[in-house]
Amino acid sequence: MWSRTNTPALGNPAPAQRLMKLAKALFASVVLAVAMTAEADNREAPKPDWSVSDMPSQEGRIVLVTGGTSGMGYEDALALARAGAEVIIAARNVERGREAIERIRQQVPDARVQFESVDLANLASVRELAERLNGRLSRLDVLINNAAIMAPPQRRTSSDGFELQMATNYFGHFALTGLLMPLLRESEDGRVVSLSSIAAARGALDFDDLQSELDYDPYGAYAQSKLAVLNWAFELQRRSDDAGWGIRIIAAHPGVAVTELIERGPGLDSPFGEQWAQNLDDYHSAAQGAISTLYAATASEAVGGAYYGPTGEDEKRGPLGFARTPEAACQRTDAEQLWQLSERLTGVTYP
Repeated sequence: MWSRTNTPALGNPAPAQRLMKLAKALFASVVLAVAMTAEADNREAPKPDWSVSDMPSQEGRIVLVTGGTSGMGYEDALALARAGAEVIIAARNVERGREAIERIRQQVPDARVQFESVDLANLASVRELAERLNGRLSRLDVLINNAAIMAPPQRRTSSDGFELQMATNYFGHFALTGLLMPLLRESEDGRVVSLSSIAAARGALDFDDLQSELDYDPYGAYAQSKLAVLNWAFELQRRSDDAGWGIRIIAAHPGVAVTELIERGPGLDSPFGEQWAQNLDDYHSAAQGAISTLYAATASEAVGGAYYGPTGEDEKRGPLGFARTPEAACQRTDAEQLWQLSERLTGVTYP
């Protein structure tokens, strides 16, 4: 069972020294944020009205979508199958997997789509999936880390003892991606697309209570898990560049889309769910929410290390573009600490 991670005591530096360290850290994060903004400004922005009709053919491509039985993951799988990709849907519920495949084949009769069982909140299950895929695939072209849970009212833990949102949204995907890296490196255009959220802007990585054992706030824990995804995506791109893996790692968020995420999380009868239901006109469909992911997964001009999403009011919906990157995702020291902790807790070391 995993227990709370504490940052080791480093003594009691003088106030002036602490202020100097804080100033240096703040300066470094500002410099990185400015650099990322400048780099984004120099990149080719997506067509604001980019849609699935702009997707290039995906014939010959092999794509794995986690959580592809409903919502945006299903829309990803449907669009990719329609474009000719071989699609693997990985999720927990076998029956829902069968239903998703039947629905796709009703619309795309010649779709090459299959289901693989995985529980991202169980590292043994993640390893089993990776072993099966490494055993039968010659390569993997795209991994879409889409599966997520949001704000269960009571703190729950995974089979490995992690807070359930961190386990499902982040740790499971961190482990799966690392275990599938050999297959991704065999692709001529390997891509990892990981789903963050506009909630990441409200998140903070609390390394003293990363598993929310001391204080569980459902929405704070969700925001932290999605901030972790964003930090990890940027760090993974840096490591890919440094090691010459030739893989594009791209983050995306859907804005706010009408899916089953609220129903399965806080519940439609919760205060949050009731307010969400009253504001449905402010949101868009699951198919529209999938656009940023599909762009990252297929567009030739999609940039490794970028973060895409809708650019309308509060980024809830609207034209596709570069998403705003939270300052908390621009601190390299946090990303490195998170990476080291993730390797230790999952037991997965990237090649």
